Amino acid sequence: MTESAGTATLNRDEAAKNNARGVSITFEDVNHSFLHGDTPVRVLTDFNLDIKPSEFVSIVGPSGCGKTTALGMIGNLLKPRGGSVKIDGAPVKPGGNDAAFLFARDALLPWRRVRSNVELGLEIRGVPKAERKERADEWLRRVRLSEFADSDVNHLSQGMRQRVAIARTLVQNPQVLLMDEPFAALDAQTRAIQQEEFTSLWEAERPTVVFVTHDLEEAILLSDRVILMAS
Repeated sequence: MTESAGTATLNRDEAAKNNARGVSITFEDVNHSFLHGDTPVRVLTDFNLDIKPSEFVSIVGPSGCGKTTALGMIGNLLKPRGGSVKIDGAPVKPGGNDAAFLFARDALLPWRRVRSNVELGLEIRGVPKAERKERADEWLRRVRLSEFADSDVNHLSQGMRQRVAIARTLVQNPQVLLMDEPFAALDAQTRAIQQEEFTSLWEAERPTVVFVTHDLEEAILLSDRVILMAS
C-alpha cells in the first residue's frame, strides 16, 4: 500500500515537472531605500534570495519590511538602488519578463462584463478576438464562473470577483506570478475555499509564485518555502 501511494505521488510530481512554466528568480545583495521627507528609510539591506523555477515561495513579515518592494522589483516596477534582481539569470528589464500581478483588491473594470475583464490582458497584448474569447471562457470554466461570463461584475460577491481576477491573471499564462495578499479582503470561509482552489489551478500550470502575506499560517499552507523578513 505504501509503495502504491509513493508511486502515485511520484507520478504527480513528474507530471507537475513536465507542465512547469516557471523560471528562476535571484536577488543578489539588493539594497533599497525610500525618502520620508528628506530622510532616507532603508527597506532592504544586502538582501539575497534564490527562487527555483516553479517554486511557490511566500514572504512573511511586518508592514514596512520590504515584502512588496521585493515584488515590485521582480515585476520591474522598482529598480534596486544597489545589487541586482535577475530572472533566469538575466537582469529584469521592461517588457522582457513574463510576470503577472494579483493583489488584495481585484481591480476589475466596472464597465466591463466578466468575460471582458478576463480578456483584458490578452487584449492589451494584441491577441485576436476569437482566441481571447476561447481562452477567457476556458479559464472561467476552471474557476467555475462560466454561467456568469456575460454578467455585470458589480453584481458579483467578493469571492466571485476574486475568482475573476485569478482567471484574468492566469489566462495570460505567466511564467512568474506575483501575489500581494490576494485573499486578505475575503472572509475566513471564502478565503479557505479560494486558497484550496488556487493551489489546484497553480499545480496545473506551475508558474513560479512569490506570495506576500502577513499570515504565517497561510504561507505554510500554500508554499514550498517560507521566507521570514524583519522590519
